[in-house]
Amino acid sequence: MMSGSELNRKSVSAVKWAAAGTAIRFLLQLLTQVILARLLGPESYGLFAMGLIVLTLSTFVADFGFSWSLVQNKELTENDVRFAFTWQLLSGTAATLALLLLAPLVAEYFREPRVEIIVRWLSLTCVLTAVTAPGSNLLRRKLDFRTLNVIQIVSYVIGYLLVGVTLAFLGFGVWALVSAWLSQSFSALVLTFLRAPHSVRPLLWYAGARRSTSAGGTVFVTNVCNWLLNNVDRLFLGRFLNAHSVGVYTVGYNLANTPNSLFLTALQPAFLAAGSKLQDEPARLREVYLSVLSCVWILVGPAFILLACAAPHLIAFLYGAVWAESSAVLAVLALAMPAYVSWGLSTPVLWNTGGRHLESLLQMPVLALAFVGLWHFAGQGATAVALVAAATLAMRALVVGVCACVRLHVGVPVLLSIGWRAAILMATTAVGTLGAAGLPPAGTLPLLQLTAAVVGGVLLPTVAVLAFPQLLGSRVVDMLKRFTPPVPGRLYLYLRSRTQHQ
Repeated sequence: MMSGSELNRKSVSAVKWAAAGTAIRFLLQLLTQVILARLLGPESYGLFAMGLIVLTLSTFVADFGFSWSLVQNKELTENDVRFAFTWQLLSGTAATLALLLLAPLVAEYFREPRVEIIVRWLSLTCVLTAVTAPGSNLLRRKLDFRTLNVIQIVSYVIGYLLVGVTLAFLGFGVWALVSAWLSQSFSALVLTFLRAPHSVRPLLWYAGARRSTSAGGTVFVTNVCNWLLNNVDRLFLGRFLNAHSVGVYTVGYNLANTPNSLFLTALQPAFLAAGSKLQDEPARLREVYLSVLSCVWILVGPAFILLACAAPHLIAFLYGAVWAESSAVLAVLALAMPAYVSWGLSTPVLWNTGGRHLESLLQMPVLALAFVGLWHFAGQGATAVALVAAATLAMRALVVGVCACVRLHVGVPVLLSIGWRAAILMATTAVGTLGAAGLPPAGTLPLLQLTAAVVGGVLLPTVAVLAFPQLLGSRVVDMLKRFTPPVPGRLYLYLRSRTQHQ
């Protein structure tokens, strides 16, 4: 059992490594996405996205959730690990075989014959991802996010920069993306096993298996529900429109979602693992949740507002005129990403307060509404789909966030104190970004307009915070002090003295 000080130290270290890894992976992904998008064009991206939609579902099936018990269980034995690995291997193999057999039906659904062979090759990722999960979760249990981030970065470099970009330059089209995905998955498996070796002897059942299957079943249902909510937009878009439209939507979606997904991939497991050790201390869990929520809305929220307002200039600079349609998709989805981050950091609260089953139950009505909305609007184009997807993200954040707040006894006044600060900083960011972006004369280079937008979007809220430090609130100031490079003493004392607890 970790002491309070040891848990605090490891949690801080985990968040710092998560933040550093997130920044590095964001830059790497942005670089490779720009290069590959320019080399391959919307159609190749659309074909790959169609295959990837089905693959992600199969990956969730493959990762049935057995390995999550390795994080959640208070005590861990070798039998727990062997049991998790055995069933991860079996479910991953089953998912791979299912995709191999069902690939023709997937191609028929999307009305795109070329998707069949893509799905069959991508199916190999199911078993690779499934058998990687036990090692990854053993590292999460130890809060060893330094190693996890290094593995993710190195495997991404191998898969995309070395394999994917090289094949794209050589003219392999969509197969550059397929090869990159497979290479990344395989290298992640090898690196994870080297850093977290464990027994691979099969074990189909043992005395403590029921607690693992209970967690696994809940994770499975939750993963399927989340997969549908995260991918239903492209399922309908691929059915009603063509590969070009799916490609346009995918680039805008990826650019909006990349920083968000990296943030969640790094911080959600850290919050879940740390929270599992605070299950018997609801007051501490409540304070940690409020601090995280404050940072999401007060610090991360304005960054996505800047991204939305600068979307046309960013797309023009990074991808070129051929991708101009993606700017509207990017702008709409970027506005919804703070809600997505809030949802992702609220779900560990449910899991760590005995409400793991609530995540899927609460989101079922949202899923039904998303199906209805997309059925009616998917045929109207990528931007219409983005609007429905953004509304879906907002509703998910609302239902899960409200439940988390109820379980932690978080009152409305506390949330309002976070909300008004975030609203002012977001509005200030929007005014600064849009105002500065309009200063360069019409017809100037996209880089000049983008630079002006970013400078305005950062400068104006920064001036506002320095003039009125209470806009941050004491929770955010304390988090900045703990998790960022040392703040100059006088500046910290100034900010701290001007803030009060929300």
